[in-house]
Amino acid sequence: MLSVHIRNFLPGDEPALRAVFHASVHGLACKHYTAEQLDAWAPQRYEAATWAERMRANQPFVAHAQGDGSIAGFADLQADGCIDMFFVAPAFSGQGVARALMAHIHAQAQHRNTPRLHAYVSLTAEPFFAAQDFVVELRQQVERAGVVLHNARMAKTLVAG
Repeated sequence: MLSVHIRNFLPGDEPALRAVFHASVHGLACKHYTAEQLDAWAPQRYEAATWAERMRANQPFVAHAQGDGSIAGFADLQADGCIDMFFVAPAFSGQGVARALMAHIHAQAQHRNTPRLHAYVSLTAEPFFAAQDFVVELRQQVERAGVVLHNARMAKTLVAG
């Protein structure tokens, strides 16, 4: 397993996080979504200011690969227990980055006394979230740029203590 260091978001991370998001969607979710769906979800062209604003609002946790310092993934935890974004770069898939990010989210949730986690999870990420004891609450269709994508709302109640 890869040694992973997780830190808080820093101003200036926005372009690198966008690159991870785009690569993750196109490189990993392609197993479950069409090219049209991937392009609607993560288009090549995007509004940098809007993305930067979202990252500043979400304050994601950033996972770095120890050694070379590459950003291996990122995820966030909102005040209501929502995991809005959870993405791993394809080059680091299957190397423990997602598990490290999820463990960090759980630690933060415990520190914040968050009783429940939930996320809108892609078909690709669903098995990982299920392995972390999240359960499907709702299957849904969402529209991005006029294209329908399928995902699931998954949740997990945390044990107090």
